[in-house]
Parts: sequence; structure tokens; C-alpha cells
Amino acid sequence: MPDIIVIAHNIRSTHNIGSIFRTCEGFGVSKIILSGYSPYPTLAHDGRLPHISAKLTTQIHKTALGAEAMVPFIYQDTPDFVSLRAAGYRIVGLEQDERAIMLSDYTAPGKIALLLGEEVEGLTADLRSLCDDLIEIPMHGRKESYNVSVATGIALYGLTT
Repeated sequence: MPDIIVIAHNIRSTHNIGSIFRTCEGFGVSKIILSGYSPYPTLAHDGRLPHISAKLTTQIHKTALGAEAMVPFIYQDTPDFVSLRAAGYRIVGLEQDERAIMLSDYTAPGKIALLLGEEVEGLTADLRSLCDDLIEIPMHGRKESYNVSVATGIALYGLTT
């Protein structure tokens, strides 16, 4: 099974973040990197106002159900792809794109940093261009995409089986 880090960039919903934590714990993800405006649970040296930090932590806990205390996480303004690559991770964006490989056709390398984008717009073109690979989940219905937390679960299942 590959070593997987999940990068949740600009995910607005605390419920989606909580669900991502819970899903990552279930799949044995080694770390979550929260970046951009993604909400995150309280950190040891948190620079946010205490009531803001506490409110977000409580909201995330509603869906994470304790997984936020089980999966190591950090917050970064922007993901540090240079350090991840230096540590041997391949940056894999989850996005519908012309160069995306269908998840079922993708051979997972040993170390993956799975990049998730915002709920409505996904990964920006700039972020997609920084990815080593892009993977896509096929859609068979009329909707254009899955919810980001649902897509995370599908992607992690595909990458670990």
C-alpha cells in the first residue's frame, strides 16, 4: 500500500474537512496538509483567536468524530510541493482535466501527495500545472462531479486497492 498524504487546499466547509479527516483515518493516510482558506482544528501554537479556533474545531469534530485527533495534520498557507517532492512524494491532483488519467487506470507510486481543491471550482489551472499526475473519477450520472469528501474516499479506495 502506498504512503499517502492528503492536501486539502481551499476547502470551505468544516463538515467536508471533518469527513476528510475521518476518511483519511480509515485509509491509514499518514498526514493531512490543510492549506489556503481550509478550516483546521486547533494547533499547539495557533495564531487564530481562541474562540475562532474552538468554533472551527467543534464544527470539524461533528463529522470527524475524533479522527482529527488521530491523523497528524499541519496547516500551510500554500502547499510546499518542493519539500514533498524532496521527500519522494509524487503530487497527484484529483481533478477532471484533459491530461487526467482515470483512477482505475492509474498505477499508484510508493508515495503520493493527493491534492484536493475547492468544492465548486476544484483545482485551479496553476495548481494543476504543478501536479506530477492528475487522476479523475469517472462520472456515470448527470452531475459533473462528486462532493470533495466523497471523491476523497473514492480516490483513496482506488489508490490503496
